Amino acid sequence: MATFSRIGLAICLMVGWVSISMAARSSDDYGIPQVAEINEQISLVWKDYGIKPAPEAQDFEWVRRVYLDIIGRVPSVAELEEFQRDRSKDRKKNLVEKLLNDSTYTEEYARNWTTIWTNVLIGRNGGLDNNSQINREGMQKYLRDSFARNKPYDQMVREIVTAEGANAPGMPGFNGAVNFYMDKLAEDGVQATAKTAQIFLGVQVQCTQCHNHPFNSWKQDKFWELNAFFRQTRARRNRGMEANNGNGMAMSLANVDFRGESGNPSQAEVYYELRNGLMEVAYPVFIDGTNIDPNGMVSQVNRREELSKFINDSREMQEAIVNRTWSHFFGHGFTKPIDDMGPHNRPSHPELMTYLGEEFRGSSFNMKELIKWITLSQAYGLSSKITKGNEVDDPTIGETPKFSHFYLRQMDAEQLYESLIVATQAHKTRADYAEQERMKSMWMQQFTIAFGTDEGDESTTFNGTIPQALMMFNGDLIREATSIKPGSFIATLAANGDDGKEAIRHLYMATVARRPTKTEMQAAGVLVASHKGNVAAALQDVFWALLNSNEFILNH
Repeated sequence: MATFSRIGLAICLMVGWVSISMAARSSDDYGIPQVAEINEQISLVWKDYGIKPAPEAQDFEWVRRVYLDIIGRVPSVAELEEFQRDRSKDRKKNLVEKLLNDSTYTEEYARNWTTIWTNVLIGRNGGLDNNSQINREGMQKYLRDSFARNKPYDQMVREIVTAEGANAPGMPGFNGAVNFYMDKLAEDGVQATAKTAQIFLGVQVQCTQCHNHPFNSWKQDKFWELNAFFRQTRARRNRGMEANNGNGMAMSLANVDFRGESGNPSQAEVYYELRNGLMEVAYPVFIDGTNIDPNGMVSQVNRREELSKFINDSREMQEAIVNRTWSHFFGHGFTKPIDDMGPHNRPSHPELMTYLGEEFRGSSFNMKELIKWITLSQAYGLSSKITKGNEVDDPTIGETPKFSHFYLRQMDAEQLYESLIVATQAHKTRADYAEQERMKSMWMQQFTIAFGTDEGDESTTFNGTIPQALMMFNGDLIREATSIKPGSFIATLAANGDDGKEAIRHLYMATVARRPTKTEMQAAGVLVASHKGNVAAALQDVFWALLNSNEFILNH
């Protein structure tokens, strides 16, 4: 390996990337009222702060971004060329519509959002321990079916919050949604209470389990009133029955009668201890103060059914999902963190968040519509270039985001894996879905770090630690991707070209979605010469440098 040549090419990559200038072009709302409103609301903040937004992103830069964010991978060279052939005014809208609605992309769309929501609901480690009650495959199957059908979000919320049934595919009464609650029902469902509120309502109540919250209006009684909705829920091990993938326990979730801690089912109450040692009583009451019949008999009152109705009718639900989705596409939500909303944590764009929440409800909770509005907005289409006109917009130093330029961020580890597969064309010979997920899960293990907190927090990104960098330099996936053995991607490219120039252009398009600059082509030419005409070896060096470049790893 020509290490020094690789480093030289890497420097050229960095310089070439920075030197590209983007031609500004006027924004368009495509005749979509929600896009027009986003553009209006965002630009009003720019005006208030005297910010001049970045120029519009280069076409291929935007295309790469939208592929990564919607279906979880970089575009192939053929897909870039297909976009280029569309010369219509609405070609960006056409691409977003295709990624969302064309059957060609249904599986990838469902896979990407299944990955995102599996991590939200059960974490990157959920179900990977043999002793776990969670069946990860079951959770993924439920989500994959839901996203493939574009199930309305409120229906998903209701199905997850009220889920009953068996946790693993193949078991009688299988319902993968139950896996959200597995491992969360210990200690009277404390985790089920906290995570349900955090994920579906965007509020953090976990601190109030033991005491009134020191920084917001959440009181201890609110936690236990919410917790009372989960006291009819039981997880039971299905003895003598193995989960069909051989991992985790075969479990079932069911509603059972709750007689209250004093044994009176008509007033099935829970008790909690104040910090002064006194005991208080709580009944099921939603966060807005609405209560239900405290009867604990399931035939009289199904508490989780009632809770799901409260959640879906709430303003918090619609704004929480808008905030989470916005954060996925911009790297920053309207609040930080996105799941700690409320008067104590004022959103950066309160009117816009409220508007989008109402429009999302008005669209029958259609996730694809929400994604379309966001990805076609002017702000999402801006370059990541920081100029004197927008340099004050820097959320990394604690400023509230103004979305005047695209915020650079590293790919998620899952995006990196899928992008490596596509960039090397390994996707053309992939195994079946279950085997693909198993291989990705094994590769992901090196990125997942679980912290010993009560919430079971995990690292969430490929964050560039030294071991991870070494893995990118020398790991099996990169080594396989840059192999020059007969039949490999590089060997095939080398066999198709004469002097390697066309193959080098192809490698740039496959990885960083642009053509090489003149300087980069000259550097690559030096590499070819140094290998004395061995084009495959030169391409191997170029590909290695590209895959390890910031430009490849970053979403920009």
